[in-house]
Amino acid sequence: MTDVMRDVASLRMLQGMWRRAGETVGLVPTMGALHDGHMALARAAREECGKVIATIFVNPTQFGPTEDLDAYPDTFDADLQMLRELGVDVVFAPTRDVMYPAGFGTTVKVAGLTAPLCGAARPGHFDGVTQVVAKLLNLGQADRAYFGQKDWQQLAVVRQMVRDLNFPTEIVGIPTVRAEDGLALSSRNAYLTEAEREIAPILYRTIRDAAARVAAGHGATGVCEAAARGLLDKGFTRIDYLECRDATTLTPAETPDPGTARIFVAAQLGGARLIDNVSVG
Repeated sequence: MTDVMRDVASLRMLQGMWRRAGETVGLVPTMGALHDGHMALARAAREECGKVIATIFVNPTQFGPTEDLDAYPDTFDADLQMLRELGVDVVFAPTRDVMYPAGFGTTVKVAGLTAPLCGAARPGHFDGVTQVVAKLLNLGQADRAYFGQKDWQQLAVVRQMVRDLNFPTEIVGIPTVRAEDGLALSSRNAYLTEAEREIAPILYRTIRDAAARVAAGHGATGVCEAAARGLLDKGFTRIDYLECRDATTLTPAETPDPGTARIFVAAQLGGARLIDNVSVG
């Protein structure tokens, strides 16, 4: 039976019992509105760890003032049922007051990796991400924490934070889960109209084709600029970025090494901001 916990004391007490029993603990941080991508994270944690904590918390500090915090999907009952069916031991679902009580004043900032891509398009976003992930890693006291590779930059930033601050948690990246037509699964896909959902898979096909052209020796900048224009021609309303960068440092890669470069994209389609990435190799 999956326990639902909303306060820190209860989670701490349970953790102490698990530690004394020698259990390996896996943590799956989410903002709810779960889909098969989240389930892949939880499934990996279930297979690799004796105990699994999934968190459901829509973190306000990673949303900008004009972003979709108030509209973010709330499907808690369905989420809980999915996690129960998978055998997750605990769902930690705190309120904002529990996570950020009166007088809270601590931030966690990772320099460098947070500057480009979504960091440039969404100022302050990654400060909110590292703030909440640091808290969840501390609260979860997990041996492993699971994140999806769809948000590659977030994964890189979290890994940097864990290295720099010596968190005793292994960060595990799980490959992107896609619909049959290639669209990366995302909670924000729910914002797409039926017509927009028909257009959305073009994003993946575009960056996959761009990666193939770059791997074949075409200049990365020219390929990416042409790919971005193609997305606008096909119905996307804004391209925040479509770039080839080193997968580790996130620095631009005009003449990339196919083994270390990726194509990154963020594009607006109707009410949904879609992100994706693929390996050049």
